[in-house]
Amino acid sequence: MDTAVQRVTAFDGHRLLASGTPAEVAMAIRARPGEAGPVLVFDDRTGQQVDFDLRGTDPEVLARLAPPRGPGRPRLGVVAREVTLLPRHWEWLAAQPGGASVALRKLVEAAMRGNAGAEAARLAREAADRFMAAIAGDAPGYEEASRALYAGDAARFRALTEGWPADLRDHARRLAAPGLAGGAEAA
Repeated sequence: MDTAVQRVTAFDGHRLLASGTPAEVAMAIRARPGEAGPVLVFDDRTGQQVDFDLRGTDPEVLARLAPPRGPGRPRLGVVAREVTLLPRHWEWLAAQPGGASVALRKLVEAAMRGNAGAEAARLAREAADRFMAAIAGDAPGYEEASRALYAGDAARFRALTEGWPADLRDHARRLAAPGLAGGAEAA
């Protein structure tokens, strides 16, 4: 599980309104003038839209944004979930030092380290494409930019997004950078 603080970005049309933690962005949205247009909020890690319930007072809004506390060891970020395995797998896990949970965590960590670069690039491409589809799907060159993104062609992606509104373009490039060849040059 990624223990980094979730970061989100809010757009008022094609203009970047705020970027930061959900609480920071929610408060920035609430501080806008009353007649401002609709706001779209995106998770920076996944590119998915995030909905905030902004009704009530600031403390009520912030309380709803607090992460839920469930079973497991919340201080450590441990979350209890169900895992289904064959009996021989459970027997092997039970025989490992520290038991099944420790062995599973070690196996997952090893798999994550072994494929970290390719996985990070894939996730970045998917996040950038989700963001672009939601807010720039009608922008000139969107489909070609998406193709360039998945092809890992940073120069073509940069060229195809050049004419987009600056805030939208810059955020799409920032999300896409880890997924493009030479990542930093795409930003």
